[in-house]
Amino acid sequence: MGQELKLAEFKALYKTWKRNVDWFDQLLLGLLVWIEQKLTDNRVKTEVDEAIKEWETLHPVNTVSPVYTEKPSDTSTRLPEMRLTVSWYNDIYDEK
Repeated sequence: MGQELKLAEFKALYKTWKRNVDWFDQLLLGLLVWIEQKLTDNRVKTEVDEAIKEWETLHPVNTVSPVYTEKPSDTSTRLPEMRLTVSWYNDIYDEK
């Protein structure tokens, strides 16, 4: 797999800066490919982050803190009964 440029801007830069000296042209091509990859990665990361932020503003996530309860136990005199539940959970034992 050889090095090749994908974006038209970088292809135009390479054609303009090319000097027909093998070592210089290979160095230039390698540098332009590296810069192009970094630029493309940065663009993709930025676009994905912006799309995630936009989606989160349109679809807010409802985060509800869990509820901690403690009451005396029916079976033990020394240890209380402790529960950690969320608001959407309905326990059949809580409906007394």
